[in-house]
Amino acid sequence: MANFSAADVKRLRELTGAGMLDCKKALEESGGDFDKSVEILRLKGAKDVGKRESRTASNGLVAVKLEDDKGAILELNCETDFVAKGERFQQLAGQLVDLVFEKEPADVAALLETEAAGRAVKVLVDEAAAALGEKLEVRRFAVLKGGSLASYLHRTDPALPPAVGVLVQLDQPNAEVGKDIAMHVAASPATRYLSRDEVPAELVETERRLAEQMARDEGKPEAALSKIVEGRVNSYFKDVALLEQAWVKDPKTTIKKLLDSAGVAVTGFVRYKVGQS
Repeated sequence: MANFSAADVKRLRELTGAGMLDCKKALEESGGDFDKSVEILRLKGAKDVGKRESRTASNGLVAVKLEDDKGAILELNCETDFVAKGERFQQLAGQLVDLVFEKEPADVAALLETEAAGRAVKVLVDEAAAALGEKLEVRRFAVLKGGSLASYLHRTDPALPPAVGVLVQLDQPNAEVGKDIAMHVAASPATRYLSRDEVPAELVETERRLAEQMARDEGKPEAALSKIVEGRVNSYFKDVALLEQAWVKDPKTTIKKLLDSAGVAVTGFVRYKVGQS
């Protein structure tokens, strides 16, 4: 007869985040000794961390921390949406975005070496991965400072944590416009640059070359090629450059016109979607 109850299995799972079957096996191995079961699960999880490195972590969430004129945004990945919606994973994401906000590490490698409660962040992530039984990965983060900041988090599934996060930086306070722009950027997955001037010349040249080749393949007359190519390149700018875009709430108004009418300017923005480059 087992020396533990279903309540013990449940309590062990809540404490460690490990799977129900793993908790049951740990209690069986320990003869019902709760503390020893915790130790068994931690050792098992630590051994499995390396095995998970080759797995793909394409689920997760985007977290944001915003205070006054400073904001941080972070993407934390896991393997399944089951883990993504779990309390331990979400607590870890909150802890990490707080650290990014406070410490402003240079990159992900620097963040992983940053200490939190006397331990390196990498240790915290590995311990959470061991407990949850999945590969966890801090994918990216950014910090914006100065001006007036707004944020927006979007859930693509009401049962899951936010999969899209946006930080927007304005040159002066305007909460309504800041929110509108943040929501617009969240709804516009191709947005990469503020204006057409920021689009790298090599990308524009590639678009121009492809547009010309497509026009020729379509049998367009030589005399019309220049106009057709310019039209398609302008369409490309409307896809990737924020100021060129039609506002999602009023397609007859461009983002530039919206900002001009409000007397504010966007000085920066960051958009993250889980699993998207």
